[in-house]
Amino acid sequence: MQTVEHFQSSINLSQDKQQFLVFTLNERIYSVLISYINEIIEYTHLTPVPMVTECVRGVLNLRGHVLPVIDLSIRMGGEPIKENKRTCILIVTVNYNQESVKMGIVVDAVNDVINLAVSDLEAPPPFGNRIRSDFIQNVGRIDGGFITILNLEQVLSIKELMIS
Repeated sequence: MQTVEHFQSSINLSQDKQQFLVFTLNERIYSVLISYINEIIEYTHLTPVPMVTECVRGVLNLRGHVLPVIDLSIRMGGEPIKENKRTCILIVTVNYNQESVKMGIVVDAVNDVINLAVSDLEAPPPFGNRIRSDFIQNVGRIDGGFITILNLEQVLSIKELMIS
């Protein structure tokens, strides 16, 4: 099990940079602000829950707390993630009705933690996205290319997850 502190220990940040966790989902690379991440755990058995939206894979007992676990691929309109030895669950905290809500999201693999300067962040293009445009917070310029930064509050909208 790796925690955010493990990733942060070797990274020096200046005030004009933000940290992002980079992960793979259906052979595509995405990132989220690291401030959402509580910890990263290996994929483990989940308890199925009847009568929930398709993207809810089940619940996880994490040190006495029952957390819903979302298949991020399904939530973003793709196929279910097929577990392998690199599959993991990101334990994240999002806000809902002015309260913090913890949940897990399944991703194919965690790749890295990167630093991006605020000047490297751009608004997402209005077209050409494979996912809903409101799921994209920014795109970041990195190594001559771009990385999609997800708006985790929108992707994990409790209101939408309850009615889907």
